[in-house]
Amino acid sequence: MEGIVKKYQQKFRKVRDEAKRWDELQSRLLAQFRNASSIIERLPTIQNSKNYCTLKCIDGISDAVLRKQMESLETILLSLKKTLKEFHDIVLSLEKIVRDGRQLVKGGSVKLNMKQLQQRIGVKPSLVDCLDGLSLLHEMHQSEYLLKSSVVSALSTLTLKPSASDLGALHQLLVDQPNIPKEEVQFIFDIVFAEEIC
Repeated sequence: MEGIVKKYQQKFRKVRDEAKRWDELQSRLLAQFRNASSIIERLPTIQNSKNYCTLKCIDGISDAVLRKQMESLETILLSLKKTLKEFHDIVLSLEKIVRDGRQLVKGGSVKLNMKQLQQRIGVKPSLVDCLDGLSLLHEMHQSEYLLKSSVVSALSTLTLKPSASDLGALHQLLVDQPNIPKEEVQFIFDIVFAEEIC
């Protein structure tokens, strides 16, 4: 039993590594989103020919500026999609960790009953704590990935009708990561690694 708990703790270390990678991607995603938002907010100003004053004498300047901004926006949107794919890769990795974790209790030579799954040895977590923790962390990240995908899709639509308040609300959603409550994540790790904390 204690050996299985140690294997679960190894799985949680992998989850912790994936969470660090997630945080790095989060920083990148926020920077990309801010850059895209800046361009989208500028589009109405760029499209208004009155804003070119003395530059109007340069033939096609407004079209050239608009084209350049749209090219930059397209590049940023492609980068956002690549970043989202990396988030998805983490979700898939967490899914595999959960599957492998379930195999630890199902695939062993000894079938464990519910009492054994709930049994604790000292401050070590029960197998149920480990299974539930892995599943919950996967679900949190999967939900957050789906939210991020929706926000990025909404960003593309805002190009047609920019709204600073909508962009701000979407940005705040990305910043908050409402599907991954930090306290709850920490609580799960505290249970699994209680003996290291003591």
